[in-house]
Amino acid sequence: MSENQYGFKYDEYGNTREILVYASGTTIHNISFVNKGTAFSQSERKRLGLEATLPPAVRSLEHQVENSKIKVDSKELPIEKFIYVRSLFDRNVALAHALIKSDIENLMGIIYTPTVGLAVQQYSSMFRQANGLHFYPGNIDQAEDVLRRYIHRDIRVAVVTDNQGILGIGDQGAGGIAICLGKLMLYTQGAGIAPWHCLPISLDVGTNNEALLLDNDYLGWRHHRLTGDEYMEFIRRFACAFRNVFPNALCQWEDFSKQNAFAIRDSYLHDLISFNDDIQGTGAITLAGILTAMRIKLEKLEDQVFLVHGAGAGGVGVAEQIGVALVEAGLSEKEAKDRIFTLDSRGVVTSDRDIEEYKLKFAKDKEQFPWLKEQENLSLLNAVKKAGVTVLIGTSGQGGCFTQEVVEAVAVNTERPVIMPLSNPTSMTEALPEDIYSWTDGKALVATGSPFEPVTHNGKIHHIGQCNNVFVFPGVGLGVLGSGAREVLPQFFTAAAHAVSSCVSKAEMEEGSLVPSVNTLKDVSGKVALAVAMSAVQNGVSRPCVFSTFQHEGDEARMNELLRKMRWDPEYLPIVAM
Repeated sequence: MSENQYGFKYDEYGNTREILVYASGTTIHNISFVNKGTAFSQSERKRLGLEATLPPAVRSLEHQVENSKIKVDSKELPIEKFIYVRSLFDRNVALAHALIKSDIENLMGIIYTPTVGLAVQQYSSMFRQANGLHFYPGNIDQAEDVLRRYIHRDIRVAVVTDNQGILGIGDQGAGGIAICLGKLMLYTQGAGIAPWHCLPISLDVGTNNEALLLDNDYLGWRHHRLTGDEYMEFIRRFACAFRNVFPNALCQWEDFSKQNAFAIRDSYLHDLISFNDDIQGTGAITLAGILTAMRIKLEKLEDQVFLVHGAGAGGVGVAEQIGVALVEAGLSEKEAKDRIFTLDSRGVVTSDRDIEEYKLKFAKDKEQFPWLKEQENLSLLNAVKKAGVTVLIGTSGQGGCFTQEVVEAVAVNTERPVIMPLSNPTSMTEALPEDIYSWTDGKALVATGSPFEPVTHNGKIHHIGQCNNVFVFPGVGLGVLGSGAREVLPQFFTAAAHAVSSCVSKAEMEEGSLVPSVNTLKDVSGKVALAVAMSAVQNGVSRPCVFSTFQHEGDEARMNELLRKMRWDPEYLPIVAM
């Protein structure tokens, strides 16, 4: 919809208080940020030229939500529910978000994982309406001009993907933008960043998925992927354009391949306000679970030995965040790295191997750890025994690799072993929670990447916490925006992890939960935002919030007030006809 048809009026906290409408008549129904459907009041219908375009009765938002719930529940398949919610969002943004808010625990699985994976795969065949931006070699030179068309929306967060590393299903071409759409809906649900401030972006550099290239319905750029200098130049052009148009907005890199994920994150640490959720968000939520386990065990983080099985972007991200937390706890960088082992398909990662650059940080020197000179000791089981591992984390995507022998070996090293099989989906989880409790006589502390039902062992019910990045990235986004942070620091994610862990109640810990319930997402995101914002102040990267005339002045109470009042709630706003 053209930018000259609507605009926004903000209060001193940068929150939208009114929507200004320059259009009238049936055109109003086509502006999703403005449309209220049957909830337009009689006076609004007169002012906006909507008389006779709607049935006479006026429904409240609450009534609309109840009707929408019935319609969602009537759909049998998750993908059908996804299509309904997304179609509703395309018509009426406020109603769609009010619906999601009313049942966040169930609908989060529809708008995001696991259902969004199906939407990605079926993107071209079920395409209904354009959402977000698709840059490809044919238009990347116009990126700055294209982005400027969105200035009227005051873009504050963009989720950007090159579509290569989607949710464990790999290269999905143009369909990857569905991930960005889902993530941004969760930014709104958790952090209250209004949908009009959010922008999903696909960097379509081609696809190596031959099935897509041969599919007549495929909507993406029908070429094999750009690589090397061509690829990095494409990314550079986008990054420069984004920085020039939205210098104060947050750019979240999403679902890039392992090597590209680290290279791009590190290349734009200081040029963009950006982070990679697959690396840093995964690291933070995993650290949050570990911190909760330490609260239960009454032990110190710096006394643990960690092994991350799976040295991809997520696994190394977990290792990085644990390392940052260990340094903040008082260890030197070397002491922190010495307590973190990573393991890939060839065994424990060692520095004498020819390995990708991003793995080098935690590669072990065999001279320092002589037991690694024996080839058999590079295996998962022997590494657990030799290193004395007390916290075992799985990001490998190898279902069942945490065998009974491996789990029992961790239990030998500590009375309460921390076992975290994080790979998705359930078929790829490293071990089933039921088995882990059985093998450790109920003593293990468990968190997973997939959702699992509670497990009963010896008459005690154990609730399985899901390490979901949704507890981290919305709050990080709001904290960065509220503090006016000039860059995103690793310390922000340690602060986020502590905030998430603090939200797990004593009762939840007694039931075995290491992370909060998704029903508390809004409250958790608020605490994460405050922790991140104050970390920005303490680390000297904060500045007055450019989205608000209200100044926080570095005071925690005033910062909290700013963050709270910046948040949009899914409700209908007053509409001013211009």
